Amino acid sequence: MSSDSLLPLLTRIADALERLAPPASVPLDLTAADAFVWHTEPDRLEPVPAVNRVDIVLLQGVERQRDTLLENTRRFAAGYPANNALLWGARGTGKSSLVKSVHALLCQERPGELVLVEIHREDIPTLPRLLTKLKGEKRRFILFCDDLSFDHDDAHYKSLKAVLDGGIEGRPENVVFYATSNRRHLMPREMIDNERSTAINPGEAVEEKVSLSDRFGLWLGFHNCDQDTYFAMIEGYVRHFGLEIPLDQLRAEAVEWSVTRGSRSGRVAWQFIQDLAGRLGKPLR
Repeated sequence: MSSDSLLPLLTRIADALERLAPPASVPLDLTAADAFVWHTEPDRLEPVPAVNRVDIVLLQGVERQRDTLLENTRRFAAGYPANNALLWGARGTGKSSLVKSVHALLCQERPGELVLVEIHREDIPTLPRLLTKLKGEKRRFILFCDDLSFDHDDAHYKSLKAVLDGGIEGRPENVVFYATSNRRHLMPREMIDNERSTAINPGEAVEEKVSLSDRFGLWLGFHNCDQDTYFAMIEGYVRHFGLEIPLDQLRAEAVEWSVTRGSRSGRVAWQFIQDLAGRLGKPLR
């Protein structure tokens, strides 16, 4: 075969290999934003220009949890030791909202120093790779996993245990891990009970499963609120957004809304406010 006839073939092979090659890595710029989302395949940190969150003053009924998490995060942002935090409890009670609002407040107090990095539960095994990228950076990082939990035969929790303990190198001093979960021990109750009933040594089997939550120095519990707190949430939103409605009518509609949802929580309150603002023709900003 002549060289002239080989040239097109070699060109096609080169083009095919170029298409199969992984994309060039994008230089890591951790000054691009105050919040990022961790993605894999390929590994990258995607900047989030505007985080979806509410002002911390609008979070009602979680004052103790707010003050505890805020103090822990302030110490961390200032360069002092701080604990990993597990925010657990009923759905819609403000767990993830609190993490994001605390981050926003600290960004105002210490501009450019604190970064929120969200990691999805299914990407937990890639945490060591993420820590390698963040270690040694000047900025300080809150790694945030929302709705963290593990099911039967899910071995991802072992990866997280190693990261929380830091392994042989130790957790980087510029990183702390915050997680939210509906489960206090991150495992379903039936999974823990099953371990007790089937294991040769039930105590050791359960210890292996529930010891993950012990890696969090802070446990902050969240529970469904009472009616007075629910009204305080609603009325706080109404004042903040300038929604004009008589108080008696507001409370009556808020009660009806909570009854149709079967619960009272921060999420239910916010959904009611969105409905009310829409009916009043008022934007929420």
